[in-house]
Amino acid sequence: MTIVNPNSKISLHYSLSLDDGTKIENNYDDDPLVCFIGDGTLSSGMEDALINAKVNDSIEANIPPEQGYGYSDEENIHSLPASDFEEDMDIKVGMVIAFDGPDDDEIPGTIVEIKDNEVMVDFSHPLAGRHLLFKATVLAIENDRQDNRDS
Repeated sequence: MTIVNPNSKISLHYSLSLDDGTKIENNYDDDPLVCFIGDGTLSSGMEDALINAKVNDSIEANIPPEQGYGYSDEENIHSLPASDFEEDMDIKVGMVIAFDGPDDDEIPGTIVEIKDNEVMVDFSHPLAGRHLLFKATVLAIENDRQDNRDS
């Protein structure tokens, strides 16, 4: 019987929510996620929860921050002038805003403080420091690859 192991390519439906029930992601009504264990698509806690699962297994796991998206890093908190934001934008603490990054990448930043003419933005992962509930159903497992991650 094939099980998920550290060398598996897997296909799964999953949902991710905060411990307060707030839904973050859900692909049960969409195409399944296809990834390799260890490729960085899933956090270490999500991967650990999937190890030894079989096709059609449904798993649930509580993922602490250290196995999810880590903790906020003070070095990722930056002060931006309020004038950098559009005048009609109603910015609030807790909002996640996409900022232009290098190479035309978008970088999410969370507003952590607004004072006078400056806005403090945390560029740590928006889920940093959060406990998560991960649910998944394994749809397919391939274990016979020769490190063909480009396929």
